[in-house]
Amino acid sequence: MQLQDLLYGVSIQSLVGKPDQDIAALAFDSRKVAAHTLFFAIRGTATDGHQYIDQTISAGASAIICETLPETLAPTVTYIQVAQADTALGIVAGNFYGHPSQRLKLVGVTGTNGKTTIATLLFQLFRGLGHQVGLISTVQNQINEGVIPATHTTPNPIALNELLLAMVNAGCSHCFMEVSSHSVVQQRIAGLTFAGGIFSNITHDHLDFHQTFSNYLKAKKGFFDELPKTAFALTNLDDKNGMVMLQNTRATKKTYALKQMADFKAKIVENKFSGLFLAIDHMDIYFKMVGSFNAYNLLAAYGTAMLLGEDKLQVLTVLSSLSGAEGRFDYMVSNEGIIAIVDYAHTPDAVQNVLNTISDIRKGTEQVITVIGCGGDRDRTKRPVMAQVACDWSDKVILTSDNPRTEDPQAIVDEMEKGVSPSNQRKVVSILDRKAAIRTACHMAKSGDIILVAGKGHEKYQEINGVRHHFDDKEVLNEQLNPIQ
Repeated sequence: MQLQDLLYGVSIQSLVGKPDQDIAALAFDSRKVAAHTLFFAIRGTATDGHQYIDQTISAGASAIICETLPETLAPTVTYIQVAQADTALGIVAGNFYGHPSQRLKLVGVTGTNGKTTIATLLFQLFRGLGHQVGLISTVQNQINEGVIPATHTTPNPIALNELLLAMVNAGCSHCFMEVSSHSVVQQRIAGLTFAGGIFSNITHDHLDFHQTFSNYLKAKKGFFDELPKTAFALTNLDDKNGMVMLQNTRATKKTYALKQMADFKAKIVENKFSGLFLAIDHMDIYFKMVGSFNAYNLLAAYGTAMLLGEDKLQVLTVLSSLSGAEGRFDYMVSNEGIIAIVDYAHTPDAVQNVLNTISDIRKGTEQVITVIGCGGDRDRTKRPVMAQVACDWSDKVILTSDNPRTEDPQAIVDEMEKGVSPSNQRKVVSILDRKAAIRTACHMAKSGDIILVAGKGHEKYQEINGVRHHFDDKEVLNEQLNPIQ
């Protein structure tokens, strides 16, 4: 493809060299450069792509997009200077792959909690309604029934456009994707055309990256600020920052809520381990999913389907049969009547939501035993808060490892223990080995008791010092609670 065609829409400060270069590939990783590659020198958090420009030219790069021109310019290479190379990458990737986001209805879901569940519900719902559909999520990416493993919540612009093109080629009419706050700041969604955006909620998270809650809020809001006039922006009116998301959007503004009047309104009639009974738009519907947080997720999916022109009765019928995403309030009942729940909750608010749901459903005589850890190399300020919430809403708490990554697991647990008040110390034990912690919870539990294993959800690994070891919370629970005789 001609370089000059790829640069359409890019804000160029200067161009040195021939604009009619043939480009066969795009790359922002210097190790992936081959002949006729357009290389993007991006300033990242760990490395600066400008350091590798000479290396990429030796590997065959014929054009470079950069923010600062090198002192020495190769005569056969075209240099394009821009203000933000990461933004240019998104725009060029869209041009290179033929703007696949414009050839289907792309809907983004953002928020602290609920992104995966809402995106997965929408994927399952639209499949159930007879559409060809794509999914881009933390758990996995899908093109109809085909599963593609996910490495990031939101892929890089090259991988993202390549994936969207594969969806278009497979006949997909819709794609539902999670939009992380990181991806907004890092311009991973630059150049995409969204048909709609959904906001779930915002609470304390990712301050290791954003530094302040204000920056985190701006990142989420940034997604809605860039939506086109042709899109819709659907927000959770019950979240105190819900309407902040819509302040500067050009999209059509819509709301959903459980506690106040909104465009899409629901009321919880009944909430049990067997499911939710909701009144939605004057219709009483039973759903398989559990908890008030899932009532919001279901309502967001319903509102989105209505905004995309689907039939109300068909939507509610299909939604009532769905079970949501793996590792989100994922529960089993043992042969002895012990209830075990695996949930991805890894923020104070998410932990409280799950424990609130358990509190609403429990009869009052059973114990709630929570196994919880915090991830390493991530926001440290939430560690004592998560431990405090777990203690306040549980009868017994086991503090353990999550994904320690490069941190000392003991140091992480020590920080969690700072959130344990003197009155709660009697109910807390620390067991660093996660498998041993889950086993201990199972041995503590009696018939009717409820075990919550929080933090990892769908993950099938534990990351320790850069190595991912097989680990599955559900698998360990099943081995303990339902052993093979």
